Amino acid sequence: MGLSEALAALGAEIVKLKQVRSLLADGTAAKRRPGRPRAVATLEKPAKLEKPSKRKKRNLTPEGRARISAAVKARWAR
Repeated sequence: MGLSEALAALGAEIVKLKQVRSLLADGTAAKRRPGRPRAVATLEKPAKLEKPSKRKKRNLTPEGRARISAAVKARWAR
């Protein structure tokens, strides 16, 4: 392959690339919307994270309340 043949092949490739560029610039390609891209159905969905178990609500017994009350009253008396 000589220099002239290489230049001819390069020129033909440039012409093809310019045509492709003009097609893409005309708006025939998908237009982007503002914001976050939509999820694609072909992509695998990420695994859901397990929610941490909720703690059981702790209730005071009447005896416990009485002990706290006595301790607070003793503290105030000091």
